[in-house]
Amino acid sequence: MPECKVWRNPLNLFRGAEYSRYMWVTGKEPLTYYDMNLSAQDHQNFFTCDTDALRPSDTVMQKAWRERNPQARIKAAYQALELNNDCATAYVLLAEEEATTIVDAEKYFKQALKAGETIYRRSQNCHSQSPQHEAQLSKHFEPDKQTPVFQQQRRDTNVLVYVKRRLAMCARKLGRIREAVKMMRDLMKEFPLLSMLNIHENLLEALLELQAYADVQAVLAKYDDISLPKSAAICYTAALLKARAVSERFSPETASKRGLSTAEINAVEAIHRAVEFNPHVPKHWKRIEGALNLLHCTWEGTFRMIPYPLEKGHLFYPYPSCTETADRELLPTFHEVSVYPQKELPFFIHFTAGLCSFSAMLALLTHQFPELMVIFAKAVLRVLWPVSAPSVLASS
Repeated sequence: MPECKVWRNPLNLFRGAEYSRYMWVTGKEPLTYYDMNLSAQDHQNFFTCDTDALRPSDTVMQKAWRERNPQARIKAAYQALELNNDCATAYVLLAEEEATTIVDAEKYFKQALKAGETIYRRSQNCHSQSPQHEAQLSKHFEPDKQTPVFQQQRRDTNVLVYVKRRLAMCARKLGRIREAVKMMRDLMKEFPLLSMLNIHENLLEALLELQAYADVQAVLAKYDDISLPKSAAICYTAALLKARAVSERFSPETASKRGLSTAEINAVEAIHRAVEFNPHVPKHWKRIEGALNLLHCTWEGTFRMIPYPLEKGHLFYPYPSCTETADRELLPTFHEVSVYPQKELPFFIHFTAGLCSFSAMLALLTHQFPELMVIFAKAVLRVLWPVSAPSVLASS
């Protein structure tokens, strides 16, 4: 089986406050074993390093992140705080695992921020921060080439970035959107090379909620590349802005008579690009007057224009054969696994094909068994028109 890269959702939920609440309400497990393993790998990669043995609380936390039982992880986090009240990763674990509301999670993350900033300043004093050094910090997958001091600095940087992003997400979920936007902007400015968390996608969502479309365009100008789509969020946001520019005056009837303008063509092409990249994104464009109308008019046309086989497309990257298997492992059992939708034929084509097939079958049966078909026809007539059937049969 070829390698299948699972792209994590940048809007991932808070495990204790949202995943657990979902399980309480529905009685269904929101996380699969596969997803738990992905989370465990992320936590160990972000929050542990070879120098943990130098700090007893970090040694406890290194074991805590490897624990499979949530209660065991929570217990270990409290043990780490008993050893060191400024253990930032312990507060992170409690925010993710023990907090049952976003408010509780935010309190833990604020404690983690206070401790994380202290540890971060202390570790950075051991090495002068330079652009080259910051660039090295973004290389998270070459631990063998890193010195123990560097590993510790990298880990402390990861913790600080993670906590600040989570605090921004807490503010967003609690309705403090402008505050969340400022926190995300400050974080991206402070750590411009650490883009692995896709903070810009959180920022795009918050700015769209504020309807700050000029700011959205500025973010897209930096992160969107037409030749290489980065994500469905970027593709659909770019299409939304182009559709917004023409949607107020867009009319299918008028467009069919005079043809599409350059701006409308750009909007349609942007929608096609987004649909090719990910056809499963729902049509949540209700705030833009006319945008849904434009999307509706281009949606079916998009599927007609997508080449067949799909590998011939310029913007679409075909799903690898192992995607469905990986999705089945990643998604909960109650979640239906979706695949790239097949092109649907119009209803009248199905109806016409069925009618022709039925007529051909009747003609063949009548030719082969004429007497039986007459008896069958009389029986059908009696069922359909029981009153008039005798006169019809008499006349025949």
